[in-house]
Amino acid sequence: MRFTVIAAEKASLPVRVLCRALKVSRSGFYAWQQRPESTRAREDRRLGVLVREAFERGRRTYGSPRVHRELAAQGVAVSRKRVIRLMQQQELVGRARRRYKHTTDSDHGLPVAPNLLGRQFEAAGPNQRWVGDTTELLIGESRAKLYLAAILDLFSRQVVGWALSAVNDRHMVTKALDMALRRRCPDTGLLHHSDQGSTYASEDYQKVLTANGITCSMSRRGNCIDNAAMESWFSTLKFELGERFESYGSAKKGGALRLHRGLLQRAASALGA
Repeated sequence: MRFTVIAAEKASLPVRVLCRALKVSRSGFYAWQQRPESTRAREDRRLGVLVREAFERGRRTYGSPRVHRELAAQGVAVSRKRVIRLMQQQELVGRARRRYKHTTDSDHGLPVAPNLLGRQFEAAGPNQRWVGDTTELLIGESRAKLYLAAILDLFSRQVVGWALSAVNDRHMVTKALDMALRRRCPDTGLLHHSDQGSTYASEDYQKVLTANGITCSMSRRGNCIDNAAMESWFSTLKFELGERFESYGSAKKGGALRLHRGLLQRAASALGA
């Protein structure tokens, strides 16, 4: 270890000074330099490159668990502890997840549906169970907000419909639902689950559900765990792609492009579905 420090610092200080400070001989240092690199050191150097590549592919957001899974998917045999050590050596630090922020307006007099989903966040086939929710995005350094409504199929964990708007209203969530219906054309009997927000309980939204033979299910009031699959998906989306855009225009244009290219689906896949 002391020889490694000397090799790293010899460009700024004389070798004799470094050797004296670290209490090693110059002959020992020069002999160490001539010694062939150990097998483990060569492997660490190779794996270090792969670790950094996985970290960069994850937009510098991945911690050691995600980097380890990424390498395993590539067929790279390496322990989690070794990944942690190699990341620490390169000062690679993943992005911490932000805390959940409540955006639901459930203080209304509209009819609400019972919780028919019952936290059963799985489906035997496509278009059997959809979950929907809305999350808040940020614009620039100001406090301006942009909202994203999304609908997730619990079978594939893929987004089947989405919409962006500066206003969190029934029109936005209905646009997300309309997209899902056009893309998937589900049969009668689909279960649609959401929170008790006024946007989902609105007459306009409920009319679309009824017209398409869709059964409505809603979380219990103030219980975000009842829609945990959607909340987890939004958390992964923000962790993977960020949540701040330069302007409304760039968010709607660039955000829509990224959504269309399937990054939402990749964020959903990151949940391990």
